Amino acid sequence: MKKRLIYLFICTFINCYTINSQLINNVDNWVDYLKEMASETEDEEQIEALYADLSYLSEHPYDLNSITFEQLKRFPFLSDMQIENILNHRLYYGRIVSVYELKNIESLDLQTIFLLLPFVYIGDKAVDKREISFDNLLKYSSNELQIRYDQCFQQKYGYRTYSDSILQRYPNRKYLGEPFYHSIRYAYEFDERIQAGLSAEKDAGEPFWNQSHRGYDYYSGYMLLKDVNKWLKTAVVGDYKMSFGQGLVVSNDFVLSRTAAVTNGERRSYGFKRHYSTNENDYFRGAATTIAIDKMNVSLFYSHKKLDASIDNTEIRSLKTDGLHRLQREREKMNLVSMQAFGANIRYVSSDLCIGVTALSYSFGRFEMQPDPKPYNLFYFRGNKNADMSVDYLLKNRYIKFYGETAISSNMAVATLNGLQLTPVSYCTFLLMQRYYDRSYQSFYGRSFGQNSTVQNEQGVYLGMQWTPIAHWKLSAYADIFRFPWIKYGTDSPTEGKEWMIQTDYSSGRTVSFYIRYRQKQKEKYKQQRLRYQLLVGVNESFQLKTSLDGTHNNTRDDQSKGFMVAQSFAWKPFSKFFQSDMYVAFFYTDDYNSRITSYEKNILYAFNMPSFYGRGVRAALSMRLDCFNKRLSFSTKYANTWYFDREKIGKDTEEIDGKRKSDLYALVRWKF
Repeated sequence: MKKRLIYLFICTFINCYTINSQLINNVDNWVDYLKEMASETEDEEQIEALYADLSYLSEHPYDLNSITFEQLKRFPFLSDMQIENILNHRLYYGRIVSVYELKNIESLDLQTIFLLLPFVYIGDKAVDKREISFDNLLKYSSNELQIRYDQCFQQKYGYRTYSDSILQRYPNRKYLGEPFYHSIRYAYEFDERIQAGLSAEKDAGEPFWNQSHRGYDYYSGYMLLKDVNKWLKTAVVGDYKMSFGQGLVVSNDFVLSRTAAVTNGERRSYGFKRHYSTNENDYFRGAATTIAIDKMNVSLFYSHKKLDASIDNTEIRSLKTDGLHRLQREREKMNLVSMQAFGANIRYVSSDLCIGVTALSYSFGRFEMQPDPKPYNLFYFRGNKNADMSVDYLLKNRYIKFYGETAISSNMAVATLNGLQLTPVSYCTFLLMQRYYDRSYQSFYGRSFGQNSTVQNEQGVYLGMQWTPIAHWKLSAYADIFRFPWIKYGTDSPTEGKEWMIQTDYSSGRTVSFYIRYRQKQKEKYKQQRLRYQLLVGVNESFQLKTSLDGTHNNTRDDQSKGFMVAQSFAWKPFSKFFQSDMYVAFFYTDDYNSRITSYEKNILYAFNMPSFYGRGVRAALSMRLDCFNKRLSFSTKYANTWYFDREKIGKDTEEIDGKRKSDLYALVRWKF
C-alpha cells in the first residue's frame, strides 16, 4: 500500500511539472464537493434537493458587485469569515472588475475560489431593483421549463407479462405502470422577489396513462414573495421548505456531513424557501410568512398534507416515505393519513448576536402513531399529537463564534447542540461541537448533525480543523466520538464508537489539483476504513482528465471484506461552449455489499445520482450537453452501462434483471424564455 501511495504522489508531481500552464476549467468542482458530502450520508432526498438548488444557481449566477450576505450564505463551502471578507473587499475597494481579484481577498484559498466561480460573474453596470409592475413582470422575468425522461433498457421482473390467475393470486408481482421515469417542472422568477412554479412526476413503474391511473403520480406548486418591501421578508403559498436554528425542531435542509462541517458546522439556512425538487415527502404544504420589524423577524406557518402509511384501524404502524406507488400494496398505503402542522419563530438579528425561539405542533388527524413494540423503538413517539419548542443562539466576533440550539418535546425530553468555532488567523480554523439528544426526545421534523438520521438517542463530541499552511495546500481533519445510550435497530445493547478523517488538498491554480483522504469509523462490532485519491489535470482549457482510486476495508467479529474501484473520466468543453461531453469508465472489485463503493460520475442537468456498486464489474457512462440559441434551449443526456463479471442476475424481486448487463438512459430538455 505504501509503495502504491508513493507512486501516485510521484505521478502527481511529474504531471504538475510537465503540463501546460493553463487554468483548469473548474465548472464542476462544486459537484465533486457535493458528492463528497453525499458519500457520508444516507440523506439522499435532501442532498438531491441541495444539488437542484445549486444547479439552478450555477445556471443563474449572481453579479459579484451586487451579491448580498444572504445570497452568499446559500453556498455551503463559504465560511462566515470568507463571506464578510468578500463584502468588505467590495466596500473598501469599490467595484470588482475581474474574478481574479478574489485571489487578493484574505481567507479565500484557491480551492474555495474555484468552487465559487460557477456561481458568480462580473456585471457591466449596477442595476437597481425594478419596480413591481405588470409590464416589468412580463418584460424582465425569467421562465424555465424542464422535461425529463429516464429508462432502463433491460426488462425487470416487475414489467413481465403474467396470466390473470397468477396476478389474482400474487398481485404484487407486476408493476401497475410503465417502465420509465418522467417529470416536468416550470419555474417563473422576477428579480428573486417573486417566484412561482409547478412540478409533476411519475417514477418508473407508476401508472401514467392506463386503466390504473391517468396523469402524474405527484404534483407540486408554489408562489413565493421575497423582500418586496421593508416589512414583508417572505410570504409563500403552496409547497415550501423551512429550517430554524440547528434543526432540532424543524429542518428540510441537508445536514452537513462531518467532512463539510470541519469549518461550517452551523446551520445557516433560516426561514422559508420554495420546494422546487420532486422530493415527495420532505416539505410543507400550506402557507407561511416572515415579517421584519426593525431587528426582529416574526415567522408564522401552517401546513396540511397527506402521508403514505401502513394502518390498522386508527393506528399508524409505520409511515412510507419513499414516494413510490408502483405496486398494488404501495398504492393501498397512498395518502391515508392527514398531517397538520403549525407554529411560529421569533428571532432577533444583529451583526454579532442572534437569538431565536421556535415552537411547532403537529397532529395526525383521527389516527395515532402506534408502531409495533420492539426493544429498539421503545422511546419512539406514540400518540396523536406532539409539540416541540427550542431556543437557538449565535454570538460571534471576528475570531470566535458560539452557536447552538436547545429543544424540548412534549414529554419534557431535551436535545441540545452547541458549537464553538475559533479562527485565530485567516488560514486556520478549529471547531468543537457537543451534542446531546435524549433517547426520549421526539421531533418528527428534526434533522441535525450526528451519526443518526433522527434527533434522538445520541451523545457525541466532534472536533474539526482546517489549515492552509502554505499556498496551494490545505489540510483538513476531524474526530467524532459518539454514544447511543439505548438499543438501535440491529443491535442488542447500547453502543459507542469513534470516527476520524484526515485529508490533504493541493491546487496549483493552473493545471493540476489533487486530494487524498483517509477515513476510519469504528463501533464495538464493526470497523471500516476508506481511502480515496483523486487527481484532476487540465490538459488545456477545453480538456480535463480526472483519475480516482477508492479503497475500503471492513472488519466485523465474524468476517471481513474489502474492495476497490479505479475510475477515469474525460471532460471536453470546446471554446464555443455550446457543447460539452464527459466520459466515465470505472472498474470495481469488492467482496460483498458491505464493501460497496460509490461512483463519482456526472449526470444530466439538475439531476443528482451517485450509484454504489459491489461485486466485480465495469461501469461506463457518456454524458453530453448541447446549448442552443444563447443557452435558451438545452439538451442534456446520459447513457450508462454496467457489466458484472460475477453474476447472472442483477437486482432482486421486481427489480431483478436476467443477465450481466444493465443499461440506462437519462435525458432532459430545458427551455428558458
